[in-house]
Amino acid sequence: MSIVSKINPLLTLEYMQTESENKYFDRKSGQIKVSDLAPHISAFANADGGTLVIGISDKKRTLEGINSCGDVKINEFINTPKDCCRPMPRYREEFFDITNENGEQDRILLLHIEPSIDQVIRTSNDRTYLRIGDKSKEMLGENLRNLEYAKGSRHFEDEINQSVTLEDLDQELIKAYKERIGAGSIDTHQVLGARGFIQRRDGIEYLTNAAVLLFAKNIMRFNMNCRIRFIRIDGREMQVGANYNVVKDKSIDEPILRLVDAAKAFIADQLRVFTKQEHGSGKFVESPEYPEFPWLEGIINAVAHRDYAASGQFIKVSMYDDRLEIESPGRFPNIVTADNISYTRFSRNKTIARVMTEFEWVRELNEGVKKIYSDMADAGLPAPEYIETPNTVKLILRNNIDERTAHRNKTSDKASHGALNEAINDALNGDEKIIVELIKVDPSISQESISERSGFSRSKVQRIMKKLSDSHVIYREGAKKNGLWRVAGE
Repeated sequence: MSIVSKINPLLTLEYMQTESENKYFDRKSGQIKVSDLAPHISAFANADGGTLVIGISDKKRTLEGINSCGDVKINEFINTPKDCCRPMPRYREEFFDITNENGEQDRILLLHIEPSIDQVIRTSNDRTYLRIGDKSKEMLGENLRNLEYAKGSRHFEDEINQSVTLEDLDQELIKAYKERIGAGSIDTHQVLGARGFIQRRDGIEYLTNAAVLLFAKNIMRFNMNCRIRFIRIDGREMQVGANYNVVKDKSIDEPILRLVDAAKAFIADQLRVFTKQEHGSGKFVESPEYPEFPWLEGIINAVAHRDYAASGQFIKVSMYDDRLEIESPGRFPNIVTADNISYTRFSRNKTIARVMTEFEWVRELNEGVKKIYSDMADAGLPAPEYIETPNTVKLILRNNIDERTAHRNKTSDKASHGALNEAINDALNGDEKIIVELIKVDPSISQESISERSGFSRSKVQRIMKKLSDSHVIYREGAKKNGLWRVAGE
């Protein structure tokens, strides 16, 4: 039977010995100086919390144990948060009985450091650290001021919600979460309490907003902001009035643990696939309008790090002809800026981000944001843009519509020169020529296929084909369902 932490069921002896250090976990040899633990305690407390395991070599990962350190030093280890940090962070100690590398009965010590909600935790020599990825990094200058400013307010996710009970939570999601953290056989109340989803006030236990946002059966009953709104615009700018050009408007309302998958499935169906002819081989190949990872990671980051306390605001995904915009309520959290986002991470919603990490959505070490940049570059697309407005953060992913249009117009001009009579050819614009050329190649083509091959929206294809029909440039031959399109003068 494996040894499992009673405070954090994810931490088994195997995990602590073999898993790579990360945002929530670090291992240290028992030979470490007590004062050298302080920066890591400060870093965990100022970020999302975490566990220091003492008695496992951080280089060789061998089970050294701590008994050889003696009772005095072991007590100093336990008291490090109190003796070496100002103010003292909240924490709990836990011992594991082990057999060390020499075959002797021994122990390792776990210090479970809780996140500090409204105070900056410094070391006794007045230095401040933050856990970023698998490193404890000292905060200096502007980064330190931003951290101090952010710690001045309480986190919305940690506040209690007096109107929700355990019966209001989705048991399938709770079960999936418990299995993810290796606590499938542990009582639900115990797991939620250990992870901070249950808080006590005046002797009464309440669930937190984080529990509601992650697990609620009916999220709209408790939080109207937990949704993603997808808008598809026919054109490069949104119009109003008689020129209103929104062709799709969908609201996705789910708890966080269902929201990402639901948004992924819907938005993937809306994005276009373009067909182009390869040079040399002459083969037609398909390529997505945007690589999947950049837009999906953008949505995941918005869900994990948005400001859920912002009343009446939601994540908005806007699809234009030339770009995809993902807009998240709230400004950049803490020390993150548009300039350093590719290598700096700080969670506004520490509990939510941790659960999403455990579900392998949120990535460590900011490789997620780095990969957004690299995948867009590999696809030959412009670099992503992060823009901070007074109330939101917007990620803009641009496609290569101008490049495709220039190529298509050039190809269309050559192909149509001998096929259309000169008067008709001169009257057509570039988009119309593309559709006419597709009809010439395949007279039985559907509007849906024209949309896929041209990259135009369905409504745009319908509008252009109606204009071409009204102008007698194209006409239908045979039955409406099984007939063929013909081009005048062919």
